[in-house]
Amino acid sequence: MKRILITASDMEIGGAERALLGLLANIDKQKYAIDLFLLRHTGPLMSMIPPDIHILPENPKYADLGVPIQKVLKRGHLDMVYGRLKGKLKARQFIRKHHLKKGNSVAIHYSFRYTMSYLPEINAVFYDLAIAFTIPYYLVEAKTHARKKAAWIHTDYTMLDGDRAEELSVWKAYDHIISISEAVTRSFLKTYPELTGKLSLIENIVSPELIRMQAQLPCDANEFFDDTDAIRLLSIGRLTKAKNFDNIPDICARLVRAGCNVRWGIIGFGREEAVIREKIEEAAMQEHVFLLGKKENPYPYIRSCDIYVQPSRFEGQSVAVREAQILGKPVVITRFPTADYQLKDGINGIIVPMDNAGCANGILELIKSPEKQKILIQGCRMDDFSNKNEAFKIDLLL
Repeated sequence: MKRILITASDMEIGGAERALLGLLANIDKQKYAIDLFLLRHTGPLMSMIPPDIHILPENPKYADLGVPIQKVLKRGHLDMVYGRLKGKLKARQFIRKHHLKKGNSVAIHYSFRYTMSYLPEINAVFYDLAIAFTIPYYLVEAKTHARKKAAWIHTDYTMLDGDRAEELSVWKAYDHIISISEAVTRSFLKTYPELTGKLSLIENIVSPELIRMQAQLPCDANEFFDDTDAIRLLSIGRLTKAKNFDNIPDICARLVRAGCNVRWGIIGFGREEAVIREKIEEAAMQEHVFLLGKKENPYPYIRSCDIYVQPSRFEGQSVAVREAQILGKPVVITRFPTADYQLKDGINGIIVPMDNAGCANGILELIKSPEKQKILIQGCRMDDFSNKNEAFKIDLLL
């Protein structure tokens, strides 16, 4: 039996984490013994890791990554504090020198780069394959022993400014780079054309049967599910700049001014929460836009909504959109660069303009057309969306 190591940050609620669960559930356990290493044993999805996956113990030093520096200082890990602070300083210098816009990847990569020397090996075991499923990709490159190493990419790299030379040196160390869609592959190769021969495609794995079963479970009662004539819109994702949830209050306000009785729920958590709350107040949308927080099982919320909306600035391949389609919901996405690879416009979803006015108009047209909604629902029901066989592509990596 061959041994595989998979690394990830944590099991908080997010598309990448749910995609990881899909891979862990469907990888062939008769062929492979799987070790899973998480930086932090946190997140509601921890309980959903299949029992035949061996979870390696949490290491205190690795748990210092991605948490506030003050918390690391309280733990007494002064070397990690030094590395984190040095990385922050170097990142600021690089960002200023190259005039990078906000939302770049430099700070997070430098944080990992300058703490690497203080981290122990993840495991002394020699693996047949080691996979960096999410950031930090440095870890599998530098802290594991494996015959083959692979990194999994989940986003549109043309939308992220970064230290390209630094990141290229990391990518070059891998035997395989796994892309989740053709669109992600193309955007990655626009940024790193030197890596053409390393790319392989393995789509995010979802289980329609599991999603439909979990959608029937009860969920928390809140304003979003009040017995009302309101049109229920739903969006799911981390509260980050990429998801564009900060523009939902303004988009919703436009719908309300157009005469729509709308309630828009947002499931997720993240650093943009305070910004979104401010935008809700600025737009006076407290009775229309609701931050619903983390939900271990978001599927009953999807089942109960009328329209699912993903207003992202950019995406790799949205797991939440696929899940909404599986549950037969009319789906609206913005025209982010990879949108045409996410759904079939007019068949199993619609693509609307990125600007708030255009987005609101597109949603409004769909709300006013029950017939169009039925067409999209039927389009979703015509597609199986099952792709469990993607897990067998792991064989090709070996």
